[in-house]
Amino acid sequence: MAQTQEGVYRRQDSRFWWIATKLPNGKRIRQSAGTENRQDAEALLAKIRLEAFREHHFGFKPQRSWQEAVVRYLAIKVNLRSFKDVQRICRKLDPFLGHLILDQITGDVIWSVIQGVLAKGNKPATVNRYLALIRSLLRMARDEWQWIDAMPKIRFLTGETERDRWLTREEADRLIAVSPPHLAALIRFALATGCRAREITGLEWNRVDLARRTAWLNQTKNGTPRGVPLNLAAVIVLEKQLGRHTQFAFTDFSAPIRWEITNSAWHTALAKAGINDFRFHDLRHTWASWHRQAGTSCDELKDLGGWKSRVMVDRYAKYATEHLRVAAARIEDGRGGNVVSLSRFCHVQKEKRS
Repeated sequence: MAQTQEGVYRRQDSRFWWIATKLPNGKRIRQSAGTENRQDAEALLAKIRLEAFREHHFGFKPQRSWQEAVVRYLAIKVNLRSFKDVQRICRKLDPFLGHLILDQITGDVIWSVIQGVLAKGNKPATVNRYLALIRSLLRMARDEWQWIDAMPKIRFLTGETERDRWLTREEADRLIAVSPPHLAALIRFALATGCRAREITGLEWNRVDLARRTAWLNQTKNGTPRGVPLNLAAVIVLEKQLGRHTQFAFTDFSAPIRWEITNSAWHTALAKAGINDFRFHDLRHTWASWHRQAGTSCDELKDLGGWKSRVMVDRYAKYATEHLRVAAARIEDGRGGNVVSLSRFCHVQKEKRS
């Protein structure tokens, strides 16, 4: 593509139309229009040119709406692995912010969003994800696009309790037993490796070496490819998948899994197994908890799970208590010979005061 290209055009690496133009102030813009419709892209380009002309010649700064900002924000985030989650949150926020221009989003508006989301039964963690998106979008509108001059201070909710949900071995066996074959395979592999849902469904055979018991992941959450050692349970799962698909290791009726795993089949299996308040990602928590209970160190677990730091791993330290057994036994059955009688000590202190 030539650098002098003007107007709307297509790019081979995007399904959207792109726009390029030089503004009256000399600045050149080149961005995704966020639409697959050429007429909509042309309308957006005309609007950008008109507003730039009015601002440059007459000093009129255009008032941008929340919906305009969302379109541009999504166009920037389109290649993220979490893009569907970003889209979903934007849709959830539309009833609160969709009718506003950006300058109308004040601290009072943010408070109404918090109360509205909480009123729908959402937990503080969900509210904080919504707030994080609002803050990210407004910062981009202020610092990169210069659409607004200021934004409200957005604070996350405090007092949020850390999610502590994992399965016992018996619960895991029940869940696997009532799951359809494709889902049971995903669950077994997640419990054996700690891999995330998208890491599993995106695993390709050319990145699996059963002889060396290793899989290489290129679609990780933190964007860093990593190798995953395969224990016997993981190898058995993969061996049963051989021949189902030429490219992907995990399929449903020989077709790649391109949908969210937590669908009706997942919820039906949970109900049949009698398991409540459990997400597919909690299988990763289960795997980590089992490892710590088995004596795996936090440093080993960090490398196995692909975490970049110990911060996320230290939450599982509470499940390993072997190193505290000696300390716990010091007062066992009166064996703590150095234990001072507190009642006697208090009596002596009382005599001294009298």
